[in-house]
Amino acid sequence: MEIVGERIHIISPRVKNAIAKREKGYVQGLALRQAKAGAHALELNIGPQKKAGPEVMGWVVDTIQEVVDLPLSLDTTNVAAMETGLKRAKKRAIVNSASAAPERLETMPPLAAKYNAKLIALCMGKNILPTAEERINVALEVLMPRILEVGLSMEDVYFDPLILTVSGMQEYALQAVETVRFLKQVSDPPPKTMVGLSNVSNGVPHEGRSLINCTYLVMLMAAGLDAAIADPLDKRLWEFMRIVEERDDSTPVGRLLLRLYDAIASMEELSPDDVDMSDPEQVAIYKTVQILENKVIYADSYLRV
Repeated sequence: MEIVGERIHIISPRVKNAIAKREKGYVQGLALRQAKAGAHALELNIGPQKKAGPEVMGWVVDTIQEVVDLPLSLDTTNVAAMETGLKRAKKRAIVNSASAAPERLETMPPLAAKYNAKLIALCMGKNILPTAEERINVALEVLMPRILEVGLSMEDVYFDPLILTVSGMQEYALQAVETVRFLKQVSDPPPKTMVGLSNVSNGVPHEGRSLINCTYLVMLMAAGLDAAIADPLDKRLWEFMRIVEERDDSTPVGRLLLRLYDAIASMEELSPDDVDMSDPEQVAIYKTVQILENKVIYADSYLRV
């Protein structure tokens, strides 16, 4: 499982301010902390940056590469800014992202091909597609033909099934899991998949975000997920991943996570009988699964019910 560090994101007011004021120290500190935590690459999301996109992207890429030797995932809707970042990247970069929206489909795959970059392809058009079947159809009928047309190898493409927040859109959580599952069945070898993991907990109080993110990651891994843009500073993230990858059943929580993983992999459901209801940590995981499977309506207080 590859983890792309998500922390350098314009949606953070502190990051936005640091970029606006060209505060190298803050941006470099974020990069160094994520690298030290084990991130395999770093996401640089500068937003649209309509007026100064190329200059901003160039500054951010150069600033980070002064202190960190990791691949960069570049995220902006500004085509000129994207190209600037690709030109400046010292290691093979990732273009985040293409989609079936005409303007994104037209511009992003050719840029990835031109600069020998990898590509994240989001399974949507201009609008959200409700079902896994619709997302798969977009991947097969629109995204793959365009990717092959511009000369990209499917080995260099990650399909993103589209993660939406449980806070108001929880009915989509399992659709993303099933999209990953179906993508892994469409060809041999199967295409790679990547998600923006923390999107699932957008709008959730800070103290509840890690458990939702990490529980969901286990479910996505069970469907075949290859990579996630996530918070590498979250120790629970690495521990849940380790338990799954090593099949470590030495603790009660580890055994529960493996039961969850196996249930999702087999297209079954986690049973209450699998949970020690006297263990608060197991109960919290089980309640989170119930939210992610849309069996219980999400509320900020769901763990206290």
